[in-house]
Amino acid sequence: MLTRVAVAPSGFKESLSAEAAAQAIAEGVRRVVPDAEVDLIPLVDGGEGTAATLAAGTPGGQLVPTTATGPVGRPVRTHFALLGPTTAVVEMAAVAGLSLVPRALRDPGATTTYGVGELISAALDTGVRRILIGCGDSGTSDGGAGALQALGARLLDTDGRELPYGGSALAALDRIDTTGLDPRLKDTELLVACNPFNVLCGERGVARVFGPQKGATPQQVEGLSASLDRWASALERDLPSDLDLREGPGTGASGGLGAGLAALGARLLPRFDVLLDHLDLDARLARADLVVTAEGALDFQSPRGKVPAEVARRAKLSGRPVLVLAGTIGEGAHRIRASGVDAYSGILPAPVTLTEALGRGAEFLTDATERALRMVLLGARLAA
Repeated sequence: MLTRVAVAPSGFKESLSAEAAAQAIAEGVRRVVPDAEVDLIPLVDGGEGTAATLAAGTPGGQLVPTTATGPVGRPVRTHFALLGPTTAVVEMAAVAGLSLVPRALRDPGATTTYGVGELISAALDTGVRRILIGCGDSGTSDGGAGALQALGARLLDTDGRELPYGGSALAALDRIDTTGLDPRLKDTELLVACNPFNVLCGERGVARVFGPQKGATPQQVEGLSASLDRWASALERDLPSDLDLREGPGTGASGGLGAGLAALGARLLPRFDVLLDHLDLDARLARADLVVTAEGALDFQSPRGKVPAEVARRAKLSGRPVLVLAGTIGEGAHRIRASGVDAYSGILPAPVTLTEALGRGAEFLTDATERALRMVLLGARLAA
């Protein structure tokens, strides 16, 4: 008997927020089981929508609109969240995300996290002493250099000239002058919600893994990788810490923003440990007869710290069946089953253009939920 369904999706990039995805799935569930108790649990992974979702889910939470430097160096309207008088949320995607980089300007060697530092500074201006920084959906690969510049660090070449924005500029880095760093950082707890599988340097470094997705050519990837190696060396010398800033867990988060913030004393934590605990997620999944989760793309990366894998892992602790719906099914999607997923399905009914897929995401997700739930009930009847 299917009476309780937990709906715990992430957002679909450039199409649906986590909240909108949850509503679309719920509509599909109710088409099949009108009387079902549907528990909506929109989830965030540190990327797009993180600040808004956490503000909406926290009593007294609020979004604070502001303007900051976007990833291509132009001002953008953005925001951070306040979760009470002492805690703020900075969502890097809201100021340096890939969706803010025009397709014609997608060069990860040139984009900057400067706006992230500006948001951290703006949050400090409100008096908070604890800042959660969500990493995900980035359009940058500067190792967090821009964020440090915005917070008062000076990145200098051998002639003492300040470097311009972007990861490629780090090839000329000689030293980091930290004398101007915002002194409030010393008294502030910085918690970075990140994917621990992402590292700054090496064969699995962020330039090689994510650079092509952000518009880098193979030649640019190698140049950017070398620049980030140089950046890591400078951080280790001028902002020494006990962390491995090259290949430590999470150092490659958001194009290496994790490493830059870790050099300032931030703690790099698995994003779900930071972002999901306040939702009582495990108990809510345990009460369901079926768990439905979703994300924009299901592929070989999905088991490595994505929402569906985390939901499935937690649901299996109480033996709950898990269905995943995805905008696209890519290479290696079958690996998600090892996380505890029982079945997965794409939502597109036929080949469509990217523009149509993004614009009709809610419709396609609702219809796909209906189709999947009817198959679930048919299987239950056959097994009875």
